Amino acid sequence: MRKSRRILVTGAGAPGIRGTLYALRAGDPTVFTIGVDLNERAVGRYLTDAFHRVPSPEDAGYLDRLQQICRDERIDLVIPQTTREIAVLSKHRNALDDTRVMVSDAAAVEAANDKATVLRIFDALGLPAPAWRLAQTEADLIEAAEALGYPDVPVVVKPPVSNGMRGLRILREAAWDAHRFLAEKPSGIEVSLDDLLALLRRGDAWPDLLVTEYLPGPEYSVDAFIGERLDVAMPRCRDAIRSGISFETTLLPDRADLIEPTLKAARHLGLRYAFGFQFKEDAEGVPRVLECNPRVQGTMAASVFGGLNAVWLGVQECLGASPDARPTLRPATFRRYWGGLGIVDGEVIEI
Repeated sequence: MRKSRRILVTGAGAPGIRGTLYALRAGDPTVFTIGVDLNERAVGRYLTDAFHRVPSPEDAGYLDRLQQICRDERIDLVIPQTTREIAVLSKHRNALDDTRVMVSDAAAVEAANDKATVLRIFDALGLPAPAWRLAQTEADLIEAAEALGYPDVPVVVKPPVSNGMRGLRILREAAWDAHRFLAEKPSGIEVSLDDLLALLRRGDAWPDLLVTEYLPGPEYSVDAFIGERLDVAMPRCRDAIRSGISFETTLLPDRADLIEPTLKAARHLGLRYAFGFQFKEDAEGVPRVLECNPRVQGTMAASVFGGLNAVWLGVQECLGASPDARPTLRPATFRRYWGGLGIVDGEVIEI
């Protein structure tokens, strides 16, 4: 018997694949899921009902391959999970025949993926953003770092458009002491300005870099949904972060200082369906925006336990059944742990 909906999820090897599948099945236990990924050994192939390998989204054959899979598998909806794929699929939402794609339009995605654009929008709307500069040359970088207080205080440097923690560095002049050496794991994020300049000089061209003030307080993600008849957001504190992934998170449904800027900025950007923002508190406890993720976030499933299934709301909206019932949100916590899959003679055993 054909299950009620056939949903294809890209990025089946992404860290958030298990959570996305959980959110889909929490919305409809009969959903049939198809995973696709560049890596044929992606863990999602063992967690979905079917799996196909696809080229990278930049490959000329990517859209043709995805279109063929959608035809063969009779896909109702595609949910792109990775930043690279939403950049492509937002521009080609009509390339998959009658299959819907749960992604905002291309202009919204392009703006939301650019951290400098997001900061400009927050500034223009009077929403809390860190002090920042855009550095397009070596001289710009030095000037921006000094203007933001370096070397007396740390300064953050990152590409305006990047995925995960790629390119992120904290400029800090102070050397590690014995206590930090023995107590902390090396992360590779901290670097002096001189060392960063030496590294960047070895490139073919100088990259555009976003330079921002360092925010010392707690970090937050906000999982959100916007549709025709409903908008809702769930903040959560990222209590423990490893490799950019939330391993412990506390849901905070009453944090209006995170909810209101998220929804206001998202409406201005033109975002729809499921997406998220990240914030960090400054020294006075004011949460200031870090970036926007105009897609399903890696730990978005955590909000399901607090009453917000943004992924499933996005599915309903995209398939034409615009939800209007405001969910009842509640506090909760979510913790990840290291697990794994054993594959023995075709049998998948989860630990």
